[in-house]
Amino acid sequence: MSNIVAIVGRPNVGKSTLFNRLTKSKTAIVEEVSGVTRDRIYGLSEWNGIEFSVIDTGGYVHGSDDIFEEEIRKQVEIAIEEASVILFVVDVTTGVTDLDEEVTHLLRRTDKPVYLVANKVDNTNRQLDSAEFYSLGLGEIHNISAVNGSGTGELLDTLVEEFSSDGAPEDESDLPKIAVVGKPNVGKSSFINAITGEERNIVTPISGTTRDSIDTRYQLFGFDFKLIDTAGIRKKSKVHEDLEFYSVIRSIRSIEYSDVCVFMIDATEGIQKQDLNIFYVIEKNRKGVVVVVNKWDLVEKETQTMKEYEDKIRNQLAPFRDVPIIFTSTISKQRLHKVLEKTMEVYHNRTQKIPTRKLNDFVLEIVKKNPPPSVKGKYVKIKYATMLPTHAPAIAFFCNLPQYIKDPYKRYVENRLREEFNFEGVPIRIFFRKK
Repeated sequence: MSNIVAIVGRPNVGKSTLFNRLTKSKTAIVEEVSGVTRDRIYGLSEWNGIEFSVIDTGGYVHGSDDIFEEEIRKQVEIAIEEASVILFVVDVTTGVTDLDEEVTHLLRRTDKPVYLVANKVDNTNRQLDSAEFYSLGLGEIHNISAVNGSGTGELLDTLVEEFSSDGAPEDESDLPKIAVVGKPNVGKSSFINAITGEERNIVTPISGTTRDSIDTRYQLFGFDFKLIDTAGIRKKSKVHEDLEFYSVIRSIRSIEYSDVCVFMIDATEGIQKQDLNIFYVIEKNRKGVVVVVNKWDLVEKETQTMKEYEDKIRNQLAPFRDVPIIFTSTISKQRLHKVLEKTMEVYHNRTQKIPTRKLNDFVLEIVKKNPPPSVKGKYVKIKYATMLPTHAPAIAFFCNLPQYIKDPYKRYVENRLREEFNFEGVPIRIFFRKK
């Protein structure tokens, strides 16, 4: 099981504030008005060395005539079905409400671990008031204040224990794992059928035809790797399908297991918001990526059409622009072999290990040509650099005053590293540490 945490609860209990706290971001809009969060928001969190994905859902509402609230309710139900662990957030300042009991009734149907989180507990009196939630019958109450972070550390300690004992099993195979991800109906199954030469996956014009992730061993033309088709829509009893939401949750699982993602978009539609959601998940999980623009045969072309389309994509994916972009057609099998070649190239880029001496010779050269700018009359001196022993490329630079290294210089160093060592399609992390 993949490490996915869904935050659920009725409107205006502080779910988005908790999401921002867990992901150390300000991605979710926070406002003292119910119903602010309508779209699902995805983030990556880490605690005690264990990483997990976090989904912020809209507030659960039952029996509403509002079309948005009806969609939110469906998506909360889907999140409960697909997540590994559920955080049920309640508000200690209002106590138990009918909607809280409605959510509790929904959660009793699942066998997933559920943590009851009493939010806004920021003084002793409110700690006593939180005892009221024992009436919901969901066991221990975790008292927190998402605004100031009180109690969140203890909650995360308990949460990651669930993952360490029930996480994804290690794949003993050394084969590269390639996940084919993207929105429904962009041609993922057609792509796999075309390169394998088998009608292994059902293909129809209807979004969501593929209902389970399918692993395929690919051993043709000198390639040997595992392909994962992640259209993956599974029908659940009493859950109305929201194809866009499913596509992201199912993709998260496959992305976490993969080494490189073939990220497919529809050439007739371009990159839309849901495509960017999936791309950000790939980037945050630090996986290699090859962007495949499928259905290129349906686009009317002029002399510069491909170049202009590629520039537009790179601008939309900024700041991570160093990605290969390939235009394909699964119907005519145009450039499909090139996708495989580029995917394996990105895999090697991601797994390459640069010798420390070679890295330092290069670092000394770029620092000599363009040293970090002085701050408050103090000069930053970079002593040496080394690659960290991580799955995805990470490089640590040791210097005397790391706090004075600003983002523009970090981007300069990253760009020069990409030029020299070919990290195309691979997110890399750069750290500046005190020697």
